[in-house]
Amino acid sequence: MGAYKTEPVLKDYLWGGHKLEKMFGRDNGGKKVSESWEISVHKDGESTCGGEKLSSIIARTENFIDKRNSPLPVLIKYIDAAQNLSVQVHPDDAYAREREGDNGKTEMWYILSAEEGAGIYCGFSRNITREEFRMKVREGTVEACLNFIPVRAGDCYLIEAGTVHAIGAGCVICEIQQNSNVTYRVYDYNRRGADGNLRELHVEKALDVIDFRPFADRTGSTAFGNVAGGRMRLLTRCPYFTCRELILDGTFSAKDENSFTAVNVLEGRGTISGTAFRAGDSFIVPCGDTLSLQGKAKMILTNQAEEI
Repeated sequence: MGAYKTEPVLKDYLWGGHKLEKMFGRDNGGKKVSESWEISVHKDGESTCGGEKLSSIIARTENFIDKRNSPLPVLIKYIDAAQNLSVQVHPDDAYAREREGDNGKTEMWYILSAEEGAGIYCGFSRNITREEFRMKVREGTVEACLNFIPVRAGDCYLIEAGTVHAIGAGCVICEIQQNSNVTYRVYDYNRRGADGNLRELHVEKALDVIDFRPFADRTGSTAFGNVAGGRMRLLTRCPYFTCRELILDGTFSAKDENSFTAVNVLEGRGTISGTAFRAGDSFIVPCGDTLSLQGKAKMILTNQAEEI
């Protein structure tokens, strides 16, 4: 079957910019491209392949995702933060399924580019109580207790469900996340939406799911090692997905008998299963099929979670 090239779904939110148009040719008719949903079967924005919904291809192809015919566990997107995103949190599976009828959301951020001084907020810088945090939300002083991390291209962070977080202005990231669209905003700088109203907050639900302990980085990235056809490093491994960065320089071939492989090309050019690719292209390779790459490029490879 080879590799299926996906067509993204573009989202225009008030905090987005135009960098994805310049980087990857994402044309949104002059509107901002805040997010480009690259590989998704979520009802809020589903990728297509040659005009056919990705979910339809998966449904008619036995063992596409894994040998158990599981649903696609991830949603992969690019995000351009021209302004700060809201301070927010995502619930775990149990809470999300009970309250929202959706999955929880653990996610990984790979920094594609960052302006001077740009950074992200991940969790708290110290222990804080639920009531103290509620007070800071009321006062509008939430950022004072958050853990700010300056970032640069190539950095990677795992944002587990329950971790309060925000992407700072000037960051462009690749986000690999659970297949979910549940977000609880707790602070949004008093911004107003297109309708002129203050954007909705979800403080009480957020307080139910936030981990109030100081942030602990459990990304688990490793150094690059040589592989046939280039260099590779582990970015992160969690119960929902495993991500690696491949610096392709030649010919690389791999077959995963237990999982699909998602391919997000960040830089360069080459071919995948004989099909030409360039920066910004995204593909999904069915479980058990050979991933065959040739060229000079940088890319992220995402698979079903391994045992950890």
